[in-house]
Parts: sequence; structure tokens; C-alpha cells
Amino acid sequence: MTPETLFTLANTLALAGWVALLLFPHRRGVNWALCGLALPVTFALAYGVVLTFAMPSAEGGFSSLAGVAALFASPWVLLAGWLHYLAFDLFLGAWMARRATAEGLPRWVLWLALPPTFLLGPLGLLIFLGLRRVVR
Repeated sequence: MTPETLFTLANTLALAGWVALLLFPHRRGVNWALCGLALPVTFALAYGVVLTFAMPSAEGGFSSLAGVAALFASPWVLLAGWLHYLAFDLFLGAWMARRATAEGLPRWVLWLALPPTFLLGPLGLLIFLGLRRVVR
């Protein structure tokens, strides 16, 4: 299987998780089991497998920006990095849905915060925290 094929598969799974989270944010099976556990664990396992095989032959490292650029020049290491983002962003989105449910926040808060979290990670978190503070 190629890195491109795995990339497409992972993106499809992640998108399905994000759509489920947007449509059913208050359902425990979605925000905890699927998006908070099953999909992030799947991405984390794939991340571990890809890194195990890709890192020994990859050039570069984490001690400088140039080293990171060299490291991510490998399609397999780049895929691992993408899996890392998918796992953490979806885990974060599920946490946001659980917090919104527990705190009784209106659904529109999640509708405004989840898409940026999917696309821009930390900025979505900032939006959620800001809206949460304003609404409460």
C-alpha cells in the first residue's frame, strides 16, 4: 500500500468522524466511542506502524527547522505527521463535544468551533474556549 492510498483512507475515516461529530455531538457513542477513542486510536496505531518502518531510513530530525523539513521530505514520515494531526484534532473535537454537552452549551457553539478545529486545529480550540466563555 502506498502512502497516498493510506492518506486517502485516513482522510475518509477522519471526515466521516467529523461529520458524525457535527451531526450527533451529544451522543456518547459518537463523541466518546467513535471520535474520542476508536478513530484516534486507529490513527495512533497507524502512526506507530508507519514511524516504525519509516524513521530508520529517514534523514533529518527535530533539532532544527531544516532538520524537520528534511525529515518530512519522506512521504512516509509526512504521512505519519498527518496521522498525528488527524488523531489529536479529532480527539480534541470529541472533547469539545463532551464539554459542550456537560455544560449545556447550545449546538451552534460546536457548529462554529468544530470545522475550524478540523481544518486549523488550535484555532478551533481557541474559538471553542472563547465562545464557551461568552455563552457561560
